[in-house]
Amino acid sequence: MDSCLTPLPEVSNIKEISGGQLAKWPERLTAVPPRISSGTVDLITPEIFLESSEMWKKRVDYYKRFDHQLAQRGRYRNLLDMNAFLGGFAAALVDDPVWVMNVVPAETEINTLGVIYERGLIGTYQNWCEAMSTYPRTYDFIHADSVFSLYKDRCEMEYILLEMDRILRPQGSVIIREDVDILMKVKRITDGMQWRSVVVDHEKGPHQREKILHAVKQYWTAPDPEQTQESKS
Repeated sequence: MDSCLTPLPEVSNIKEISGGQLAKWPERLTAVPPRISSGTVDLITPEIFLESSEMWKKRVDYYKRFDHQLAQRGRYRNLLDMNAFLGGFAAALVDDPVWVMNVVPAETEINTLGVIYERGLIGTYQNWCEAMSTYPRTYDFIHADSVFSLYKDRCEMEYILLEMDRILRPQGSVIIREDVDILMKVKRITDGMQWRSVVVDHEKGPHQREKILHAVKQYWTAPDPEQTQESKS
């Protein structure tokens, strides 16, 4: 088991806190995590962290303009962020009565799960080419930022979308952010999955290549075989 454990950094005296001092809640959510301030997370600086937090506040405000269920307090309970990065999406929803599972894909270049924990959020690793263990819950809302770009050469996007459909409740919604070329391929598949979807411009305007797909999983059942046979006869 030793190879599975990450040891805490060594300290020079008894009063020093290994790993750094965490702020109290709720300041902990927005304060620069010790892992970042100490430089132990590759390529992530305190400035990048603060910029990311502000960016996600603006993005979530924009989401609520077209996803009215997300804007309605209490409409959603369980949310899933498939590529959480620093947890900015979940942090921007702190004032809403929701629970967000933050996923760090196992294939991502920068391991940010420790940052998510230090912010006081919950998270896990996941390979989205495989099934996710969701017991005992499904989700009301799924957020996917650049997930299909990340897995473009690893597995078919149909497999990821079918897994999303499995863990999403009927009438639940999805927001997918991708380059427009990838997003239109995703939309063709979701249309065949009986999702009602629309492509929305980037929050910075229509000239951005990155677009947003907002989809709602419809509640539908297969037709009764007897009724189908009667209509043919």
